[in-house]
Amino acid sequence: MNISEKTLQDLEFSTVLQHISAFCISGLGKERIFDTKPIYSRKQLFKELHLVDEYLASFESENRIPNHGFDNITASVKRLAIENSFIETDAFLKIATTSLTVNELIKFFKKFQIQFPTFFALSQQIEFTTYIDDEIKKIIDISGEVKNNASPNLKQIRRDINNIRGKIGASFSSALSKAIAAGYLDDIKETIVDNQRVLAVSAMYRRKVAGSLLGSSKSGGIVYIAPQATLAYSREYQNLVYEEKQEVVKILRALGDTIRPLVSLLKEYIEFLIHIDAVGAKAKYAVEMNAILPKISKEKKIFFKNAYHPVLWKKNKTQKIDTVAQTLTLHEKQQIIVISGPNAGGKSITLKTIGLLQIMVQSGILIPVDERSETYIFDTILTDIGDNQSIENQLSTYSYRLKNMRYFLRKCNENTLFLIDEFGTGSDPELGGALAEIFLEEFYHKKAFGIITTHYSNLKVLANELDNVTNANMQFDERSLEPLYKLFVGQAGSSFTFEVAQKNGIPFSLINKAKKRVETEKVRLDKTISKLQKERNRLQKNSDSLEKQKTKGQEHLESLQEKEQRIQDKLAGFQELYDQNQKMLSLGRKTNELLNKYFQTNNKKELNVSFNRWVADEKVKHVKKNPVKPKTKSQKQKAKIVKKQMQETIKKVEKEVLEKVVEVRKVKKIEEAKIAKAKSEYIFKVNDKVRIIDSNSVGTIDKIDRKNVTINYGIFTTKTTIAKLELVQKAK
Repeated sequence: MNISEKTLQDLEFSTVLQHISAFCISGLGKERIFDTKPIYSRKQLFKELHLVDEYLASFESENRIPNHGFDNITASVKRLAIENSFIETDAFLKIATTSLTVNELIKFFKKFQIQFPTFFALSQQIEFTTYIDDEIKKIIDISGEVKNNASPNLKQIRRDINNIRGKIGASFSSALSKAIAAGYLDDIKETIVDNQRVLAVSAMYRRKVAGSLLGSSKSGGIVYIAPQATLAYSREYQNLVYEEKQEVVKILRALGDTIRPLVSLLKEYIEFLIHIDAVGAKAKYAVEMNAILPKISKEKKIFFKNAYHPVLWKKNKTQKIDTVAQTLTLHEKQQIIVISGPNAGGKSITLKTIGLLQIMVQSGILIPVDERSETYIFDTILTDIGDNQSIENQLSTYSYRLKNMRYFLRKCNENTLFLIDEFGTGSDPELGGALAEIFLEEFYHKKAFGIITTHYSNLKVLANELDNVTNANMQFDERSLEPLYKLFVGQAGSSFTFEVAQKNGIPFSLINKAKKRVETEKVRLDKTISKLQKERNRLQKNSDSLEKQKTKGQEHLESLQEKEQRIQDKLAGFQELYDQNQKMLSLGRKTNELLNKYFQTNNKKELNVSFNRWVADEKVKHVKKNPVKPKTKSQKQKAKIVKKQMQETIKKVEKEVLEKVVEVRKVKKIEEAKIAKAKSEYIFKVNDKVRIIDSNSVGTIDKIDRKNVTINYGIFTTKTTIAKLELVQKAK
């Protein structure tokens, strides 16, 4: 892969890295981002892209990647690697925390390896061990102090220190009491000098108090004396403190010797956390940019749909300006695109957008494009953008460009993407244009992919003549003379030279003079292109409108078809339910008919005959609807057995039905008797809701005269006897 620093500079790649670095949580992570370059190994590139994609997906998941913040322990690890060296306790604690963080991440990625397969593979390359953390925590407590039991000697020294502190306090208190009793002290009695308690003795009594004079007040009226007994204990205390420090150093050296064999593992830990910090920053940048991982195609092609220039988008966002998205395709049949059109119309930014997004993908960074986008990994990306005069080498713009073209011709091949802004400029238009044609043909024959911006008409004509080269233009509003910043592929664009001059306040008389001096054919060609572009803009608007209407119509049609299908499904369900209900009603009516007949005649034999005849009729109907194919001998034998079993089952069912009928009849008679008794015992009252037996109308009792009652039906009233009444609802 050959992507030079100049290409990265031309495409403002460093600005993108600066934006990404703002999302890092460590200084080492920021350094790693600024060191980001295109990744030459395809395997490593795909791994990096998938890491960023997995981290991005974790933002929408319940299983968020745990905290991976860490302190910079690089200097401590380097010092620890030196034989017989030691580091401070806080440095050891930072190492322990780093070890703990990495171990937590390894456990997390192992637990969720299905969701984070690339992170899992990365974490499995690092040894999981709690040894470092355990050994450090054995010696150093959470506050950064070496523990008392770190060694027997240290434990004894600290016990002695505590004893001496007690003696110092007791001796000072004794001296203080004596001095107070003798009246030698000033009102403040005591103070602190050089971290040591001293007596505040009135100057006149300084010789009365035994001890060491450590100072006096500004006025000289008070002298500060450390009592003699306290001084003896203080010297012993200082000796013990020194011994404690020496013992701590000894313990830390021993701890350093314990951890030293794992220095290489600690370096792996640091590298792992730096890598995750850089990946996390890229993922957070992707969230801000609404960026995704496009499909990486094995076929040589670029399809960027609704692509944004990241730097321009961020700048416009701060100014609350909408950024126009571009869609561009390069493939075997559209190998090179020649973009033309007026200045400040967006040609250069379109060219830079494609180049920058391609560089970002090949550096393991997600890009702001539509999810249907795809691209190819190129071996070489070449750029020639801007005015590259070189004062140091005394090269003019054209000389520099010729030198650059020589480099292009040497490096260009079928796996190259080249981007050239203002192709052919810097020399005589005719001569420079002719040379530019030759360069373009060379790139074309080498099957390189590329994008060129130009004003040269001969290059526009050549683009129409070469099979796999396509003209394109940046759309321009011919009325307002304002650029629309939208790329249209398939037609060359006018430079709108005179129109833009008029818009910028150049007098019309001067513009007319300029037109007269230009060759007539050139003006005619530019005018024709301008007309074609205006016509194309009009057709494009109509096409967009029709496309929107077609889309809306298609959506409406699909909605209607979906509703129709739902209605058909419901109708089919209703029909099936209706058929089942009708069948059940028919069976119920027939069963009811047989039972009623039996209740009237009490003839079991007739019931059996009627039931069998009905079953036989139903069987014939079923066979007609579901004809049975001719049976084999074995099937006939099986059928006989089944028939016999069915007959036995039918007899059994008949017997059970008759028993149930008798039982139901008995229960019915009992219930009827209960109801009759309840009716005979019930005393009807005014406002009871009643109906006359064998009638459906319900009325209210208005009047009761012994056994006669008057019933009000709302529209009319009627009289009847209590014996003919049936209670519907008692009066409230």
